[in-house]
Amino acid sequence: MSSIKMFEKPLGMRDTFPDIYEKLELIRSTGRQLLHTRGYEFIKTPSVEYYDTVGKASAISDARLFKLVDSQGNTLVLRPDMTTPIARVATSKLLKEKIPQRLAYFANVFRAQQREGGRPAEFDQMGIELIGDNSVFADAEVIMTAIDLVKGFNITDFKVTIGHAGVLSRILKDYTESEEQALHLNDLLVQRNFVGFEEAVLAFDLPKTKSDALLAYIEEAIRLPSIEAIEKYVRKNDALEYMRSLAKILDAAGYDEYIAFDFTLSSHMSYYTGMLFEVFASGSGFPLGNGGRYDGLLQQFGSQVGATGFGLRVDRVFEAMPKIEIVTDSVLVLFASERFSEALQTVKLLREQGKQVTFQSYEGIENIEALKAHYKIVNEFKSREA
Repeated sequence: MSSIKMFEKPLGMRDTFPDIYEKLELIRSTGRQLLHTRGYEFIKTPSVEYYDTVGKASAISDARLFKLVDSQGNTLVLRPDMTTPIARVATSKLLKEKIPQRLAYFANVFRAQQREGGRPAEFDQMGIELIGDNSVFADAEVIMTAIDLVKGFNITDFKVTIGHAGVLSRILKDYTESEEQALHLNDLLVQRNFVGFEEAVLAFDLPKTKSDALLAYIEEAIRLPSIEAIEKYVRKNDALEYMRSLAKILDAAGYDEYIAFDFTLSSHMSYYTGMLFEVFASGSGFPLGNGGRYDGLLQQFGSQVGATGFGLRVDRVFEAMPKIEIVTDSVLVLFASERFSEALQTVKLLREQGKQVTFQSYEGIENIEALKAHYKIVNEFKSREA
């Protein structure tokens, strides 16, 4: 093995060092406590799933799946998201026991990187899935829970941007001449490439009324003063009424200061069919997470119930949080071999008091002073002959 490869990691993989690990555990415990008080039960699914079920049903592109082959020749994938495996579990078992289901998770997911760009191929997600409730109140609950969770991490400068996949799809179809044009514009919005969107509209050589409408729409729909302002671009329909109801619920619950509506919002997660949203915060260059309604995904597993949920990227939450200082009563107990029993009694007493205690013999270390520098308190049981 070359000395270079010995210390390298696969593309996109990261090590988590002890100080960061402890802070991530604090995020996990904080989130778990908050979600538990809101009636969500935590679930764990396998890291490896069948490609023909979870792999194909997932909204993650095939090129970004980690694929394996088992001893029977079945193609497997490392789970690329948590929503799809939970949909599998819910439809096969849980929905037969209780409906609706409120499920939560904290898990790692895997998405292959094609080139080195600083993006992780494995990362932790925390989120919820509310399965079996088609009402607007379920969507409101998911958004409010996302806001509460972000606030619970002491992040104060953030916004939840809400759109609707159906409204956007209707507008793009109405003002283009083909399905290919509509899909191309949607892809540009997924990338948030507004310059490319405007260039594509002009390149399509659409009738002037349509191109003018699309260019005006892309300017106005990002910062809507109200949902009513979008009605000039789309006929009144159930989706708009749904969004009005959602806005009223969030306003009545006192969450209006954290939300904004953006009907250009689109997602690479293609299973979103209705309301969708992203969470943005200062301190992170990317969304902390996203969510929405994904009724169609459950149908792929043979269930006709509705579902909504969200997931937060834990690494991005960590970036946006105020600096975490974990204070521990770290104690080092050093002992000479003949004083082992005496030192051990002290160690037991300190640990019973809840202190973090390292029990180390003099014989096992070379630089005593260097080790002692890492601890607040040092108790030494030296040789009586010293």
